[in-house]
Amino acid sequence: MKDNKNKSNSNFSYLDECFADIQMLRYELSGFDKLALRQKQYIFCLSQATLYGRDILFDQFGKYNLRIRKLLEAILLYYNGKKNDENFIKIEEYLKKVWFSNGIYHHYGCEKFKPNFSKEAFKTIIYSLPVEVLPCKENETVDSLLEELLPIIFDPTILPKRVNKADGEDLVKTSACNYYENVTQREVENFYAEKKRKGSKNHPLSYGLNSTLRKVEGQVVEDVWRINGKYGVALEKIVYWLNEASKYSENSQQKKVIELLIKYYQTGNLSIFDEYSIEWLKEQEGRVDFINGFIEVYGDPLGLKASWEGIVEYKDLEATQRTQTISTNAQWFEDHSPVDPRFRKERVKGVTANVINAAMLGGDEYPSTAIGINLPNADWIRAEHGSKSVTIGNLTHAYNMASHGNGFLEEFVIDNETLEIITTFGDKTDDLHTDLHECLGHGSGKLLQGTDPDALKNYGNTIEEARADLFGLYYIADAKLLELGLLDSKEAYKAQYYSYLMNGLLTQQVRIKPNMKIEESHMQNRALIAWWAMDLGKEKNIIEFVTRNSKTYIKINDYTALRSIFATELAEIQRIKSEGDFNAARTLVEKYAIHLNKDQHEEVLARYKQLNIAPYKGFINPVLKPIFDNNKKIVDIAIDYTESYSEQMLRYSREYSTL
Repeated sequence: MKDNKNKSNSNFSYLDECFADIQMLRYELSGFDKLALRQKQYIFCLSQATLYGRDILFDQFGKYNLRIRKLLEAILLYYNGKKNDENFIKIEEYLKKVWFSNGIYHHYGCEKFKPNFSKEAFKTIIYSLPVEVLPCKENETVDSLLEELLPIIFDPTILPKRVNKADGEDLVKTSACNYYENVTQREVENFYAEKKRKGSKNHPLSYGLNSTLRKVEGQVVEDVWRINGKYGVALEKIVYWLNEASKYSENSQQKKVIELLIKYYQTGNLSIFDEYSIEWLKEQEGRVDFINGFIEVYGDPLGLKASWEGIVEYKDLEATQRTQTISTNAQWFEDHSPVDPRFRKERVKGVTANVINAAMLGGDEYPSTAIGINLPNADWIRAEHGSKSVTIGNLTHAYNMASHGNGFLEEFVIDNETLEIITTFGDKTDDLHTDLHECLGHGSGKLLQGTDPDALKNYGNTIEEARADLFGLYYIADAKLLELGLLDSKEAYKAQYYSYLMNGLLTQQVRIKPNMKIEESHMQNRALIAWWAMDLGKEKNIIEFVTRNSKTYIKINDYTALRSIFATELAEIQRIKSEGDFNAARTLVEKYAIHLNKDQHEEVLARYKQLNIAPYKGFINPVLKPIFDNNKKIVDIAIDYTESYSEQMLRYSREYSTL
C-alpha cells in the first residue's frame, strides 16, 4: 500500500549527513504540487508559526541551553583558526548534537553530553573571538560568561540529567529541565493537588501544563507562558503568523480554531486551551491541519508540564482510507477488547484518524520526531468528545527507504523463514500497528470515577505508551483486520510480533550506552511489554533466547499463545491506568523496563557496530519559498530540499531566535 502511494522524485535522496550516532534524513512533500494555492499559502504561514517556537523548547530543556548554543554557534561562524584542528572538529560535532537534541542533553537518554574536546582549547578559541559575537549579557565580561557556562558543559556532576525518573529520589531537584525553580517534588505535588481539589472533578484542567513553578520569598507561584509573560516574545511571533495563516484557512472552523489558540497564547488560560482542543477536534473537513503549542509532558519527570511542539500537515487522501476504516469500527474494537468491561468505554465518541504528510516540523517534533500522534491528551475530552489521530506517512516512508538493504534484519532475525515474513509484511504491519496505537489505543478505555489522571506520576507516560502499544499488538492478529481488508494474510501479524519483541528484548539496546539504564518512556514501554511477556510465557516456553554461532536471537515458539499474553498484559495495564494504581505501575516498570543485562547489551552493541548504522535518525526540513509575480503577489510556494543540516540550523538561529 505504501509503496504505491509515495512515488519519489528520482533526484530526491532520503539519506543525508551522518555524525556521532545520528543519521539525518529528508522527507518528501508528496502531492504538495497538487494542492491549491490557498492551501499552500496556509501551510507556509503555519510553517512560520511552527519555526518560531524553537527557542522556547531549548529553554524548556535546560536553563543554559540557549546561551551554550549561541556560544557554540559563534565559534562555528567566527573562529578564524584552523578548521581542521581536532578540537574544532569535535566542538562542531558537539554543536550538531546540541542542535539535534535542542540542548546539551541526549534526546532519548536525557544524560548530559560529555565533551570530547579540551576545556583549555575551548577557552582559547572563545577568547580569540570578537566579544560582540558572544552571548554576553549587559555588562558581562567574557570571563564571567565562561565562569558560568564552563562548569555546565564540562563538569559531569552539575545538572547531569534533563529528566530523572529514578524511584526514591526527588525528581524535581535532580532533573535539569527548566520547568521548576527552587521547589521540591513534594511542594510541586502539594501545589497542584490543592488546585485539583478546588477545581472541577468532571472536567479537570491540565494544571501546570503551561507554566514554570518557582518559589519567591517562600511562596510557590506559577509563571505562566503567555504573551506579556514568560516566552511572550516568541509567542508574539507565533501569533503573528497564526493570524496570517487565518487569512488562507480552508473553512470557518479552522478560523475558529486559530482564534482560540491565539486567545490561549494571549491569556495562558487552560480552560481556553480545553475549548481550543475541542474545537480542533471538530475540524475535519480541511485538507491541511496543524499542531502548535505546549502539548506533551514527557520532558517533565512528574508528567505535568508540556514542551512546545509544532507540526504542519496535509492529508494523504489515498492512504487515509486505511485509517478511516479503523476509526469507523472503533466501537467494535472497544467492545471486544480483552480488558475488564468496567474499564471500557460504553460509547466511543469522535475517533478520527488520517494518514498525513508532514510539511514542517518544529519544537519537540524536530529534528527527531514521532511517526504517529493522538490528541488531545486530557482524558475527559477523549471520553466526551473523542480524539484525532495521525500517522505521518511521508516520515515512515523515509525511514523505510533509508533502512532498506542496511543488513540490520539479516543480522538480528533468527532465520530465513522469519526474515521472509518481515520482509513481506513488515512495512504494512508497522504502519497498521501505528494506526491502532494512535487511533484506538490511546483513545480506548476510561478512568474510573474519581481517579486522578496524574496518579501514576513518573510512571504514567510509560504505562500509557504500553497501553496503546498492547492494544495494537492484540488487534494486529485479529481476524477483523482481514475482514476489513486491512491485511490480506493471516500470517502477516507475525512480522509485527517478531519485530516488536526483537526490538524490546534486544535491538533497541543499541541506543543505550554501556552501563546505562533505559530512561525514555517509549523505550521503557517496549522493554516492559517484551520482558514481561517472556516471564508470562516462561512455563510453556512461548518465547526464548537461542544462541547460534555465539549470537543471541529470540525465537517465538507459539504466536497464538503470545497473543493471549498480550491480552493479559493489556488487561492489567488498563486496570492500572483506570484505577490509578501507582504501586502496581512502579512494580512493573522497575522490574521489566529499566535495567539491562550487561553481557547481552555488550553483544548487541558489538554486532550493531559492525553494520555501521546510526542508531538515531532525524529530519532536515524542506525550505518553503514563496514565488512572487511582477506585482509582488504570491503565485506559488516552491519546495527546496537542498539546504544542509548546518545551514538550516544556523538559519533558524538567525531568523527565528526570540529569546
